[in-house]
Amino acid sequence: MITSIIFDLGNVLINWKPTEFLENNGFPDKEKELILRDIFNSKEWLMIDNGDISTLEAIERIASRSSLSKSKIKAVFDLRLKIITPIEQNIKLLPELKKRGYRLYFLSNFPDDIFDEVRNKYKFFNLFDGGEISARLNASKPSKKIFRLFLSRYSLKPEECIFIDDSEQNAYSARKIGIISIHLVKPELLKEKLEEILNLPLLSN
Repeated sequence: MITSIIFDLGNVLINWKPTEFLENNGFPDKEKELILRDIFNSKEWLMIDNGDISTLEAIERIASRSSLSKSKIKAVFDLRLKIITPIEQNIKLLPELKKRGYRLYFLSNFPDDIFDEVRNKYKFFNLFDGGEISARLNASKPSKKIFRLFLSRYSLKPEECIFIDDSEQNAYSARKIGIISIHLVKPELLKEKLEEILNLPLLSN
């Protein structure tokens, strides 16, 4: 019996599309490519998510090898809160799932320094029974470690949980330890996918 639903945040409940943001905000192609390569796809980005280094340390490291200036790199990091926006159609499902008796959780690869600001900004976080971010567990998806830590912390049985993530690799990793997983290819498919697994109609659109 399914008792708990665990949500990734990025591109499940909140938009996280740096490429689209840069394209829509007038960044020249060459600069956009440098930002994507040197910042968002850097090893430091993963280290921040894992809680291994701070954002300030990451900026210093990236600046030491990138042709982007340190001030530009810091400015891009400062844009993170603007890149994040809510996916309202999916957030509307949370109260209904709650009413139906499911416990709701989040588990996301997320940096520590902006998380509290994001959580305080969006009221839907109040609907969760619990949640964790990678930077505070010092473990990141797709590592099985983060799922085991999470299940232990909330005394959850994997076979009683659904986990939803936009990453196929993350969903596969959760499935390998017995969690029912949804690889959410498009955010707008969340309602349909949950209805299939839970075998019930969800009224929210």
